[in-house]
Amino acid sequence: MTRKTMDCLLGAAAACVLLGLIALARPAAAQAGAVAAAAGGPAWWVWPGTLLALTFVLGVLAALSGVGGGVLFVPIVSGFLPIHLDFVRGCGLLVAMSGALAAGPGFLRMNLASLRLAIPLALIASACAIAGALVGLALPTSVLQTALGATILAVVVVMSLARRSVFPSVPRPDRLSAVLGIYGVYREASLGEAISWRVHRTIPGLLLFVGIGVVAGMFGLGAGWANIPVLNLVMGAPLKISVATSKFLLSITDTSAAWVYLNRGCVIPMMVVPSLAGIMLGSLIGVRILRVAKPGFIRWLVIALLLFSGAKAVTQGLGLPFIL
Repeated sequence: MTRKTMDCLLGAAAACVLLGLIALARPAAAQAGAVAAAAGGPAWWVWPGTLLALTFVLGVLAALSGVGGGVLFVPIVSGFLPIHLDFVRGCGLLVAMSGALAAGPGFLRMNLASLRLAIPLALIASACAIAGALVGLALPTSVLQTALGATILAVVVVMSLARRSVFPSVPRPDRLSAVLGIYGVYREASLGEAISWRVHRTIPGLLLFVGIGVVAGMFGLGAGWANIPVLNLVMGAPLKISVATSKFLLSITDTSAAWVYLNRGCVIPMMVVPSLAGIMLGSLIGVRILRVAKPGFIRWLVIALLLFSGAKAVTQGLGLPFIL
């Protein structure tokens, strides 16, 4: 049995254990909720406390697996907590944006995030994110829930199959990237030398970012899972440049869409504050655990959780029964 297969089985088994614990806790939670409702509803701190604990776990998983917190936050919170999807999406954008804002300045100082590469993509993605947010808020919740589930299942496919190239081969830049001056040099510490890079297939990359922006705004998902493959595999940017530029892009794209949700009253401080605190604290712990954790196992655990959440969202949107 290969190492990858073993990590996959371990991740799936751990996800089943987590879901089993949730299933065992649901009857007790339902009974407690009924009692609380009869007594006038739960105390004000119950849902913020639940969000803090849940996002702490998501922050740990996000740091260990290398995915953004937003792509975990929206499907899992909307699937397990009785919170309207509009509020979850608005909070999910802020969760993804907070991580990007924290990392972006450092990547710029290290000359890893490229402004020449980011600005054209950010203009397109942010405009499309605004359009996606407006469309998402106009759609019925059932349609949106189904589309969200289908998108999460697509994310699972991308995460399962996507491969990354540390130094993609770009024989020569295309005409558009040459006109825009999209190229650069950065120092690769692992090799101890300066790496010169350039990109190609700029027009297909720009077109793909149209869809990425729409998806990010419509579902409140951080789009790092899509940004990095496009920058790295399609346009040919080195992996470190792709990761750093993707983080910087998220701070622009998610900010544009977040204003739409804020204007519509879909951003609640009682929900945002514990979510951001939990994600940040969990990420700090996750970085420490990363030194001893097996990344393959964590990756397959996240994929299993997203697979479950995506299937649950689809069945909820279609009105079909879903048995945990």
